[in-house]
Amino acid sequence: MSAARHQPPSAARPRRMGLLPSIIFMSRWLQVPLYLGLIVGQTVYCVLFVKEVWHLVSHAMSLDETSIMLAVLGLIDVVMISNLLIMVIVGGYETFVSRMGLEGHPDEPEWLDHVNAGVLKVKLAMALISISSIHLLKTFINPDAVSERTVIWQVAIHIAFLLSALVMAWIDRITTHTHPEHYHDLAARHPAPASTVVREAATSE
Repeated sequence: MSAARHQPPSAARPRRMGLLPSIIFMSRWLQVPLYLGLIVGQTVYCVLFVKEVWHLVSHAMSLDETSIMLAVLGLIDVVMISNLLIMVIVGGYETFVSRMGLEGHPDEPEWLDHVNAGVLKVKLAMALISISSIHLLKTFINPDAVSERTVIWQVAIHIAFLLSALVMAWIDRITTHTHPEHYHDLAARHPAPASTVVREAATSE
């Protein structure tokens, strides 16, 4: 009886939500078709990747070094965009829709155990910078294919991506330091998997 009387609040039965809060909270599932659409886009990029690889292999003997390098950079560009899609699909679903229950799964992404809205935005910004860097490298390898105005705009956009990522990382750092108890509570409710702790301990040694 005393154990039941002194039951901790975290183990208590959750309070029943009202009708309007329930409808608003359930509206997060409207994002599911959006993530399914991104999976379709991921499939299209896989088809495009196979097509580009086939073109590279079938014309390997007739292409010069610059053309091969541009083709390989195009493949890297597709892979980076695909990684960006995976980050948005998995991280966005986990953050804004519902938890996937991947804790302890051997294939759980290492970055997923500490992802939140701020971290996700910073990671997306870094992915965009990487994609922009590939496009800039392709331009510098073959500068005659584009005009000087196009090069200037590409560099300006790349710098804008860099500044945006720095600002978002700075804001996320300020938020973390301003409300540290919020992030400590999240870490306590969702501890990192044992495999991640072992990897971090091995890295620190």
